[in-house]
Amino acid sequence: MGHISVEVGSALGLHARPATIIADTVQAAGIAVTLSLPGGKPIDAGSGLMIMTLGASKGTTVIVTSEHQPTLERIADLVAADLDAD
Repeated sequence: MGHISVEVGSALGLHARPATIIADTVQAAGIAVTLSLPGGKPIDAGSGLMIMTLGASKGTTVIVTSEHQPTLERIADLVAADLDAD
Protein backbone atom coordinates (compact mmCIF):
# COMPACT_ATOMS: atom_id res chain seq x y z
CA MET A 1 0.00 0.00 0.00
CA GLY A 2 1.39 3.39 -0.98
CA HIS A 3 1.52 6.49 1.13
CA ILE A 4 2.53 10.12 0.80
CA SER A 5 3.26 12.56 3.64
CA VAL A 6 2.09 16.11 2.94
CA GLU A 7 1.55 19.31 4.89
CA VAL A 8 -1.96 20.75 5.09
CA GLY A 9 -2.13 23.76 2.78
CA SER A 10 -5.53 25.24 3.63
CA ALA A 11 -5.19 28.41 5.67
CA LEU A 12 -7.72 27.22 8.25
CA GLY A 13 -6.67 23.57 8.21
CA LEU A 14 -8.91 20.63 7.36
CA HIS A 15 -12.20 22.20 8.42
CA ALA A 16 -15.60 21.67 6.72
CA ARG A 17 -14.88 23.06 3.23
CA PRO A 18 -11.60 21.26 2.48
CA ALA A 19 -12.80 18.11 4.26
CA THR A 20 -15.89 18.00 2.05
CA ILE A 21 -13.88 18.56 -1.13
CA ILE A 22 -11.47 15.76 -0.20
CA ALA A 23 -14.24 13.35 0.88
CA ASP A 24 -16.28 14.02 -2.27
CA THR A 25 -13.23 13.34 -4.43
CA VAL A 26 -12.53 10.05 -2.63
CA GLN A 27 -16.17 8.98 -2.93
CA ALA A 28 -16.25 9.84 -6.64
CA ALA A 29 -13.09 7.79 -7.22
CA GLY A 30 -14.57 4.77 -5.46
CA ILE A 31 -11.12 3.92 -4.09
CA ALA A 32 -10.21 3.35 -0.44
CA VAL A 33 -8.08 6.19 0.94
CA THR A 34 -7.09 6.88 4.53
CA LEU A 35 -5.60 9.92 6.23
CA SER A 36 -3.65 9.91 9.46
CA LEU A 37 -1.37 12.04 11.56
CA PRO A 38 2.11 10.57 12.14
CA GLY A 39 1.68 7.80 14.71
CA GLY A 40 -2.10 8.23 14.66
CA LYS A 41 -4.97 5.97 13.72
CA PRO A 42 -5.97 6.09 10.02
CA ILE A 43 -9.40 7.50 9.22
CA ASP A 44 -11.60 7.05 6.15
CA ALA A 45 -10.89 9.95 3.77
CA GLY A 46 -14.31 9.40 2.18
CA SER A 47 -15.94 10.98 5.25
CA GLY A 48 -15.72 14.74 5.72
CA LEU A 49 -16.65 14.37 9.38
CA MET A 50 -13.85 11.87 9.98
CA ILE A 51 -11.37 14.17 8.21
CA MET A 52 -12.33 17.03 10.54
CA THR A 53 -11.68 14.79 13.59
CA LEU A 54 -7.98 14.82 12.69
CA GLY A 55 -7.82 18.43 13.91
CA ALA A 56 -5.15 19.12 11.29
CA SER A 57 -4.24 22.79 11.03
CA LYS A 58 -2.19 24.50 8.31
CA GLY A 59 1.28 22.98 8.14
CA THR A 60 0.33 19.77 9.98
CA THR A 61 1.82 16.65 8.38
CA VAL A 62 -0.85 14.23 7.15
CA ILE A 63 -0.15 10.76 5.77
CA VAL A 64 -2.33 9.83 2.78
CA THR A 65 -2.57 6.08 2.10
CA SER A 66 -4.13 4.15 -0.79
CA GLU A 67 -3.42 1.19 -3.04
CA HIS A 68 -4.35 3.22 -6.15
CA GLN A 69 -1.46 5.55 -7.05
CA PRO A 70 -3.39 8.12 -9.16
CA THR A 71 -6.03 8.53 -6.43
CA LEU A 72 -3.32 8.66 -3.76
CA GLU A 73 -1.58 11.49 -5.61
CA ARG A 74 -4.85 13.38 -6.27
CA ILE A 75 -5.85 13.31 -2.59
CA ALA A 76 -2.33 14.24 -1.45
CA ASP A 77 -2.48 17.22 -3.83
CA LEU A 78 -5.83 18.29 -2.33
CA VAL A 79 -4.53 18.04 1.24
CA ALA A 80 -1.51 20.17 0.27
CA ALA A 81 -3.60 22.76 -1.62
CA ASP A 82 -5.17 25.88 -0.11
CA LEU A 83 -8.78 24.82 -0.60
CA ASP A 84 -9.94 28.02 1.13
CA ALA A 85 -8.64 30.19 -1.74
CA ASP A 86 -11.23 31.42 -4.21
